[in-house]
Amino acid sequence: MRHFAVVLLFLCRCCAAGQNEPIQTFVIPHSHMDVGWVYTVQESMHAYAANVYTSVTEELSKAADRRFIAVEQEFFRLWWDTVATSSHKKQVRQHVKEGRLEFIIGGQVMHDEAVTDLDDDILQMTEGHGFLYETFGVRPQFSWHVDPFGASATTPVLFALAGFNAHLVSRIDYDRKDAMQRNKKLQFVWRGSPTLKEKQQIFTHTMDQFSYCTPSHLPFSNSSGFYWNGVALFPDPPKDGVYPNMSLPVTEETVQAYAKTMVENIKLRAAWFRTNHVLWPWGCDKQFYNSSVQFNNMDPLMKYINQNSKDLGVTVQYATLSEYFQAIYQSDVVWEPRGSEDFLPYSTEPHQAWTGFYASRNVLKGVARQASSRLHAAESLFARYRVGFPDGPVPRDWALERLRALRWAVSEVQHHDGITGTESPKVADMYLQHLSQAAAGVDELLAALALLPHSPEKTASVPGTRRRGEGVRQPLERHVVIYNPLAWNATAVVNVTVSFPTAAVFDNVGKPVRAQIQRSARSNVTYDLFIVAELGGLQHRRYLIRFSEEKCSGGGCDWTYEAEGVTFERRNIRDGRKTGRRLLPVMNGCYELMFDQDTNLLHSITHLQEKRRVRMTQDFWQYDANGDIKSGPISDNYIFSANGSAVRAYEAVEMEIVPGRIVTEIRQRFYREEGDKDYTYSITTRVPECFGRRRPCHRLEQTCSLGPLHLNTEVVLRTSSCLRTNRTLYTDDNGYQMMKRTHRKFTNNTLARNYFPMVRAAYIQDDVSRLALVSDRAHGVSSQADGQLEVMLHRRLRNNLPWNLGYNLTLDDSSVATPTLWMTLGSIGVASQLGQRDAVELQHRPVVLPIDPPERSWQEEEARGGAPPVRSVVLPPNLHLLSLSIPGWNYSSDHDVHLRHVNSGEDLHPEPDYDRVLLRIMHLFEEGEDPELSKPVAINLKHVLQGIGEVKKLEERSLTGTWDISRLQRWKWKTADDLKTNNNSCRSGGEEPFTVTICAKEIRTFFVHFASGNF
Repeated sequence: MRHFAVVLLFLCRCCAAGQNEPIQTFVIPHSHMDVGWVYTVQESMHAYAANVYTSVTEELSKAADRRFIAVEQEFFRLWWDTVATSSHKKQVRQHVKEGRLEFIIGGQVMHDEAVTDLDDDILQMTEGHGFLYETFGVRPQFSWHVDPFGASATTPVLFALAGFNAHLVSRIDYDRKDAMQRNKKLQFVWRGSPTLKEKQQIFTHTMDQFSYCTPSHLPFSNSSGFYWNGVALFPDPPKDGVYPNMSLPVTEETVQAYAKTMVENIKLRAAWFRTNHVLWPWGCDKQFYNSSVQFNNMDPLMKYINQNSKDLGVTVQYATLSEYFQAIYQSDVVWEPRGSEDFLPYSTEPHQAWTGFYASRNVLKGVARQASSRLHAAESLFARYRVGFPDGPVPRDWALERLRALRWAVSEVQHHDGITGTESPKVADMYLQHLSQAAAGVDELLAALALLPHSPEKTASVPGTRRRGEGVRQPLERHVVIYNPLAWNATAVVNVTVSFPTAAVFDNVGKPVRAQIQRSARSNVTYDLFIVAELGGLQHRRYLIRFSEEKCSGGGCDWTYEAEGVTFERRNIRDGRKTGRRLLPVMNGCYELMFDQDTNLLHSITHLQEKRRVRMTQDFWQYDANGDIKSGPISDNYIFSANGSAVRAYEAVEMEIVPGRIVTEIRQRFYREEGDKDYTYSITTRVPECFGRRRPCHRLEQTCSLGPLHLNTEVVLRTSSCLRTNRTLYTDDNGYQMMKRTHRKFTNNTLARNYFPMVRAAYIQDDVSRLALVSDRAHGVSSQADGQLEVMLHRRLRNNLPWNLGYNLTLDDSSVATPTLWMTLGSIGVASQLGQRDAVELQHRPVVLPIDPPERSWQEEEARGGAPPVRSVVLPPNLHLLSLSIPGWNYSSDHDVHLRHVNSGEDLHPEPDYDRVLLRIMHLFEEGEDPELSKPVAINLKHVLQGIGEVKKLEERSLTGTWDISRLQRWKWKTADDLKTNNNSCRSGGEEPFTVTICAKEIRTFFVHFASGNF
């Protein structure tokens, strides 16, 4: 008993000693600079952003203890390239070398986490990291994701793959954050991937309730606290340097009051964390444009606190984020691991579910995804060209300039107030302008590359052709190149819009190509020409389309089917009407679709192989939004707050069926009012026929048209089935992994809080069948009833919330949105095999490039010694070629060599590196998802890439390319379950030269060097 008392006394004294130790506070100066949102990039640069980096650079030079973290690279790079003087650049290099200016995240932007795609998240990080490493020799190792609206489980995986040691988030559900604060669980080790688990785990810090801004309330002043430079002014900075809302200066009279406020806040925060260290962010939106006044007030305040630290119980120091995390890492605490659950959706209050932005600005989301896909295709085509024709006719600098412009534009729009649709209208226009201009430049590059002489094969005579100059009128012709940007062989149906009702198609060996032509679903003056294209992986082919103003006759005409539609009477939808009496079947090799002639709606789908019939309807519904804050919760760019249940968005439906030999098209047009002349919504469903080596008949391609909408309406496509799903839904996380979404009940706002982001895919399933949708852009998705899949496609909103009106954050979006979905139905096993690949193939469909008629016929080109055909590059079905590009960043693969170069003091203006090819390969399947496709895959890259050239050297790198993977040693955080990391657990033995084994859900990145003169 006495022994127990001694031990107890000892423990009490230890605890008291620990409690008497002052709280170590890390004051982290920062400025949150949105790449968009309310103001355009150009407006922000002029008003404050350029001044941030100019003044911070100068002020850091005045005191060695000062610090600053820089986050979004777009603003910094614009400043570096267009504003910074040589003196500023020299100072920046010194600050970076000394660790006083630290680059955090390092991507072009702080990307959104809910509606961004894996491809684009990696792209924008790679662009920023490449610049930082080439210029300063630094590699960001920490994140600062303080403003995205919710946190995905994919983001920490990507950061871990990029070499990060810790991750920081802020915006998570208000009630969840409250509970985590009370229980001191704001910090944990996150294993974002259920397959990779501890191999890519990362320590994660969740900001407390004060988030990334300094507490603004001062009990002794009407001005905001700790923001001595005030609030930024637009469009021009004030000439006298006096800004609105400048805090009271720190003087002998105010320092004690300031210290009391700061210390009280520090102690409040310290109670929510497990260690004696407090991260105290100093800054907020658009701060530090006058760093002199900021530091000149904080310096004496911190000095006062440290001089009185014994009485106050707090010490303070300027710090970078790495200094804070280093202290946490050295605290030797055992942390609780967190599985692959994400923090989506995100709510700030009971009636404020931030689930509306999943569908805001549908057109922008579509344009951004299309630009990304175009970039993906151009990158691989240019890489092939550079390897095969290093001295070819397409200027390499011209080509890289166009690629970099689109990389910049696609990266820029991933900002958390960009792709989300939460920006002002003028900023949305800025994103669209940057994307369209850069995409047009890349289209020029694609056309130039496709016209090179290494693509035609030896050809037979194209029927009907005559040499120019023979006095015979040339027939109407159109030449196109179709490129398959994926490393899989494909049989695809490509749609080319034409102006003539009759056409014949020939490939580049003069052979007629199976095609179908019909009047377009979207226009009465154009026609849709469907071409069956057989393409190898990363292969392109030329096609000749010959038109006729009269009925087609002669060679090739029998290969083009001229399809004609049958229109069914417009039907009014009345509740209680009998249905199912007059069913019309549409069949292919996979399905039998039944359409109800009493409603003109889908009635059921039968999966023929399984002989299972699933009752199913599909139509448009709308939520009516409240626009008056006095009447209750509102919907806006960010928030979805339904003013009651959804109602049908139409009164009548018209149907037209176009039977075809390649596709059969069902066109359903939905009329808001029965007597309306024009329809408001439509679904065009294409049911493919089965033929060729791999012509998938299981995909039902659906293109919707919505708009213009009525004001304050939010429209959904509702697919209702007889599947017993208990309202459980599965959605993808940034296109990387699927998340199970169990329907939850809340005291308030249950409907909106059960909406989730759908970046690429969503599905519901019962014990037997899975109903899946994959999409060409992000949407919001929910399952509000058993067997139901509801996708929010379009929104148009206006409200009188002063904050929205003041910043012009309106969503009065009168555009017509035309998203595409692929719908599949089948057994769970088959659906698992096809689902991941379907999502990738919709994302990267074959690219159609109109080209000018060649000066010589293709036969003449070949007779003059044309080059051999393009060889295909093909990966196994469970591996995806995520990236094949020439980044252009010029740095040594040896880090020590590169650092010596950076620190040499020479003026660094490196020429782009055109010989280094960046290759990423991703395993599509989760562990145990499929008996065969989930297995590790060993491939010989020398063999796989021989269609491009001869591989001479292979270097494995981190995700963004800046680390040699053999030298990357991430911090190993202690966890309660003490799992030992084994990065090679799925690989047996050492890998042979050029042979790599890629395990489930891995993304492996390489630098590839090819022999010169491959062709």
